[in-house]
Amino acid sequence: MPLVAGIDSSTQSCKIVICDADTGEPVRSASSPHPGGTEVAPAHWWDALTATIEQAGGISDVAAISVGAQQHGMVCLDSSGQVVRDALLWNDTRSARAAEDLIDELGGPAAWADRTGVVPVAAITATKLRWLADHEPEHADATAAVCLPHDWLTWRLSGSTDISELTTDRSDASGTGYYSAASDSYDPELLELALRGRRPVLPTVVAPAGSQAQTAHGALLGAGAGDNAAAALGLGAGPGDCVVSLGTSGVVSAVGAAAPRDPDGIVAGFADATGRQLPLVCTLNGAPVLAAVATMLGVDFEEFDRLALKASAGADGLVLVPYFDGERSPNLPDAAGALHGVTTRNLNSANIARAAVEGLLASMAYCIDKIRAHGVEVDRIILVGGGARSEAVRQVAPAVLGAPVHVPAPAEYVALGAARQAAWALSGGDGPPDWSLASTTVYEGAPTPEVLERYRTAQELTLR
Repeated sequence: MPLVAGIDSSTQSCKIVICDADTGEPVRSASSPHPGGTEVAPAHWWDALTATIEQAGGISDVAAISVGAQQHGMVCLDSSGQVVRDALLWNDTRSARAAEDLIDELGGPAAWADRTGVVPVAAITATKLRWLADHEPEHADATAAVCLPHDWLTWRLSGSTDISELTTDRSDASGTGYYSAASDSYDPELLELALRGRRPVLPTVVAPAGSQAQTAHGALLGAGAGDNAAAALGLGAGPGDCVVSLGTSGVVSAVGAAAPRDPDGIVAGFADATGRQLPLVCTLNGAPVLAAVATMLGVDFEEFDRLALKASAGADGLVLVPYFDGERSPNLPDAAGALHGVTTRNLNSANIARAAVEGLLASMAYCIDKIRAHGVEVDRIILVGGGARSEAVRQVAPAVLGAPVHVPAPAEYVALGAARQAAWALSGGDGPPDWSLASTTVYEGAPTPEVLERYRTAQELTLR
């Protein structure tokens, strides 16, 4: 049986899943941690990848490999292929002012939405390039090529040192700010705008089932994907499916044909890994909100869930706005979290835990509403990520989101999606292989629109 490997190089760790190419059945897997922070030397990703491959028993028997990775990270290379400076990650907000400047220079957010489907925020690559040009011009001058984490790792796996052989895919490219998912093309003028006239080499965009390189032992290297697109592929998400991922960040994405151009900059017009579109809304605050509140309460996650489920819907009026690390949707990089509605009667551990769960889910409901407002169908909600392992989140989600919620069995869906893409490249078929998916549990509950209303009122206070 042919084997394929999928790699997930996320903010926190590197994971690899090696699967049967025909069935998708995992054969072996491994993971290694990444260093923390918002600025990381790419060599750490490579070290983690090589360690993970070794732990997984190697890849000499693998016929094809694809890499899924965190989006937006700015990797700058010089003409010889050496890294110019540490990569700035998606969660580095130092480029917030650069985003404002770029919006103004092009003529406003609508101009950006029309050109690329993405309005600059601190997270995207273009704003980080502007920050580089303004604060480290010597590094900007030395930059001969710009790529993303998955591009760089794929290139390293190929053994190439030629920057002209860098490749990417449309899903990851669509998060840079200088690529349009609607037209499937780079916008070089926007790259020059970001870098104040400089135009480095950009990776060649490979088709979803394509391959332009191989490893030293002859394995095909698939196009790869941004982590959200890879996860959607691993989940088997199709048109009408909305994936809510509660990881380090909160991400809502929906597979479809529509390529939104949102002048408010909330809905990003991203591409998926199959040739469709993947409109996406991302927050800076995901599952760590729950961890922070559990720590504050001095309880473990099991006790946190028990407390949250002990409280009634609405937490007796307590509302948590979970902007703990600033926020991206809405774009409030300097915001802080807030607890509203505190009284002597409702301030207890159970209500605080419940408010944390409801606040996090309400921020996801905000994202879903924004996607729907652009004509994107949302027929099914799929809940994944570390936060989905919380029993309180699973039980409360249908009430806050107002619809049944499908929770797949925990798995490494980014890595599985990358592996499925590798199998597609290997087969050369018209679509990705029809792998059997993990079992899914459906959670239902009576909607609690009053919880959302109170959250929206509290959110408005934050927006002022």
